[in-house]
Amino acid sequence: MTTVFFDSNLSDSDRRERLYAGDLFVYSSMAASRDLCDFAGEMICDAFDDADPETAQARLDVEKYVEILKDLKPRFIHHQKSKEYVRGILEGLGCDLGATHFDVPRLRSSTSDGYLTTGIAYAWHPHRDTWYSAPKTQVNIWLPIYPLTHSNTVAFHPAHFDRVVQNDSAKYNYYEWNSKYRAAASSQVSKDTRPLPAPTEKVERESEIRVVCPVGGLILFSGAQLHSSVENTSGITRFSIDFRVVNSEDIRAGKGAPTQDVHCTGSNIRDFLRAEDLSRINDSIVDLFNDGTEQSGDLVYQG
Repeated sequence: MTTVFFDSNLSDSDRRERLYAGDLFVYSSMAASRDLCDFAGEMICDAFDDADPETAQARLDVEKYVEILKDLKPRFIHHQKSKEYVRGILEGLGCDLGATHFDVPRLRSSTSDGYLTTGIAYAWHPHRDTWYSAPKTQVNIWLPIYPLTHSNTVAFHPAHFDRVVQNDSAKYNYYEWNSKYRAAASSQVSKDTRPLPAPTEKVERESEIRVVCPVGGLILFSGAQLHSSVENTSGITRFSIDFRVVNSEDIRAGKGAPTQDVHCTGSNIRDFLRAEDLSRINDSIVDLFNDGTEQSGDLVYQG
């Protein structure tokens, strides 16, 4: 049974153990997360030249909307301030910055009423990040930039956490994704033809958990947790941020969540930066994830 912890005072070590077991953690906003949301919000408003970007989809052609996101999202992702705010969030969560590694924060947009659900604004079907070559120790951290509603948040499907879900993740190799498909997001407008692993059986939805937290609030969950985008019927675009975290000590100790139905190849482990100094993750850890497919494409995205 999945437990949802609110503003827990568990240590980061104990919290990771609970996350690997399928529990969820929700935290109120903190200074660093509010600063990150403010920073992202300023960039969004500037990009759309609009004081109300949540409703900009009602005023723009889809093609123009895609062009704006195509420029906005990489600028946010790779901005030095984005990394600094993420480090502040990890410090606020009590993480050991020397053993904690994160990848760059992604800016997400979920438009309403089917306006744009592919490519650069993909509406995520139920999936585990571990189907996309994430390590079993990966923890996801997700936060909203603007107020959420129950009809535009993220959904979790914990009934499937430790069960086999039939899926087509065998088609996915991370290095091939980097070289062939990752840069193509903005070209996938009417239909998304990229290899995106998904369940090949029906997912039980009745017991899904939807979390509605305040702006800058934090939702932590395992990369092995089955989750999806709620079908957005709110009438506004949801803008959110997420980033991933791994703990190098847990990797060395062989800890992590269940991987009973993971069939993908390759690994995103090279994407992670040490929170303490933003250095790349140690080669001795990277070597643990080599599976013989390293010649399939780009080990790290070159975009």
